[in-house]
Amino acid sequence: MAKKQFKAESKRLLDLLINSVYTHREIFLRELISNASDAIDKLYYKTLTDESLHFDKDNYFIKITIDKENRTLTVSDTGIGMTKEELDDNLGVIAKSGSMLFKNENELTDGHEIIGQFGVGFYSAFMVAETVTVISKAFGSDEAFKWESKGVEGYTIKPYEKDSFGTDVIIKLKENTENENFDDYLEQYRIRSIIKKYSDFIRYPIKMDITEKKLKEGSESEYEDYTEEQTVNSMVPIWRKNKNELTRDDYENFYAEKHYGFDKPIRHIHVSVEGVVSYNAILFIPEKIPYDFYSKEYEKGLELYSNGVMIMQKCAELLPDYFSFVKGMVDSEDLSLNISREMLQHDRQLNLIAKNIKTKIKNELDNLLKEERDKYEEFYNSFGRQLKYGLYSEFGRNKDLLQDLLLFYSSTEKKMVTLAEYVSRMPEEQKYIYYATGESVERIEKLPQTELVADKGYEILYFTDDIDEFVIKMLATYKDKEFKSVASGDLGIETEEKDAGDTENQKNEELFARMKEILADKVSDVRASKRLKNHPVCLSSEGELSIEMEKILKSLPTANEHVKANKVLEINTGHEVFASLKEAYEKDEEKLELFTDLLYNQALLIEGLPVHDPVDFTNNICKIMK
Repeated sequence: MAKKQFKAESKRLLDLLINSVYTHREIFLRELISNASDAIDKLYYKTLTDESLHFDKDNYFIKITIDKENRTLTVSDTGIGMTKEELDDNLGVIAKSGSMLFKNENELTDGHEIIGQFGVGFYSAFMVAETVTVISKAFGSDEAFKWESKGVEGYTIKPYEKDSFGTDVIIKLKENTENENFDDYLEQYRIRSIIKKYSDFIRYPIKMDITEKKLKEGSESEYEDYTEEQTVNSMVPIWRKNKNELTRDDYENFYAEKHYGFDKPIRHIHVSVEGVVSYNAILFIPEKIPYDFYSKEYEKGLELYSNGVMIMQKCAELLPDYFSFVKGMVDSEDLSLNISREMLQHDRQLNLIAKNIKTKIKNELDNLLKEERDKYEEFYNSFGRQLKYGLYSEFGRNKDLLQDLLLFYSSTEKKMVTLAEYVSRMPEEQKYIYYATGESVERIEKLPQTELVADKGYEILYFTDDIDEFVIKMLATYKDKEFKSVASGDLGIETEEKDAGDTENQKNEELFARMKEILADKVSDVRASKRLKNHPVCLSSEGELSIEMEKILKSLPTANEHVKANKVLEINTGHEVFASLKEAYEKDEEKLELFTDLLYNQALLIEGLPVHDPVDFTNNICKIMK
């Protein structure tokens, strides 16, 4: 029989489809199964318009057959089949979708969507096939035909024998190459995993003969191969079931089956939306942080389905970075797919879904915070840092969305609190939201800079995350209250302390000037402290860059050594050490230099900053001891 040439624009188009459109070879099986499902759908639609026909779903299925000896993989369906003309028309014209034509001609609007849109999925088989054979018998016809092709060279169609209506697509796999192991598609576990990955929710049973090892009858140790036909897909997706029918266990089992994590989710969100864009989604807030969450290897995104067929395993566009910990899936019939059904065209539908999902996640976290505080704190311990990054990034544009989800340790409550809770407890005369930064709660509690604020009875938020202070700088205010570091130059609460401090500065102006001269460019000023009660010395900062920020910025791989906070050395003039300092200034210049150096290094150590010259520092301590 004479070979026919493809009626497409050129052989180059087929070559492009085979080699360029699809990024993963395994996609071919998804496409063939989707086509098989379409064929059964078409028969279902036919029964809707012909009262003499009855559609019994139990009689319709898709069968996958592996033949290792002949190196073939067959996808069979009990669908509507094709006539000779339809084989020639649908398979001979690349990018002509018989499914789309059928849908348009029959004006199908009942929501039972046909998957195929572009008519190119069938040709993905040539990515793995040396030869593709299609044997088909149309419903109601006595004739069957065989379509066969090796690719760009063309195809043949000839009569063939087939007992029942439907279609068999037989793929003769290519020989293995140095880079490709096509035998992989002859392994049961591999085919089964591809089906579960992409086609688990095809609405018809996908059957396979599965061979497993089982104990021989009457034996306790001897095994034999046992083969039985099994349905390998789930068919009815959980997201299309009524929420009232589902239990927490159902959602947790789905979470485990989809390998979203080894933990159990703290919360799930089941979304069903109909409107401008219709979609279903199941989202999970995990309990534990993935081991690679804060690494470059971590990929955010939700599984994306179109009519139950997975088209993308990680659709990053559906989640903002600050909610990248969320796991789950979205299924929609309204998405605009590209020709390979692998990638999504960035369009209005996608943006609407993403916006809605963002709101749903935020609301669920709000509810978790209000209803199950312990669980929220557990979640926050894992993912709070990501929320902070979200608030800090994009110049703070997400602060209104995220600020009420933040938690910080409270000096008075001795637990994590929200900003709203802090503000609700502020005395009327308190102007600022006070915070202190440090490596841990224990370290912050010992900071001398907290003394005055604590003595006033004001609550202090403890910032122990390296990003905390950057977040607050971006936030600037909360409910019209400014944030103020306890280490800032002006705390805004000194009254008598301020007057006393000004008097001490005037009285000891020459001493402080000499100490500043001794320390040179290490500090911007030396002055009497208005905040210290029991400690002899501390560092404070002036300007936007705090001491804690300096530490963080200098720890970065791209650190700039010239980044430096404007440090002020504060001296407690009421401390007994100050008397020794004054005496040294009046009588012993060398001892003044020694005391000044020791006090400065002491202040550095309190802040967790490195001493510039540890050897010199220890020698100076030895001098004092002598």
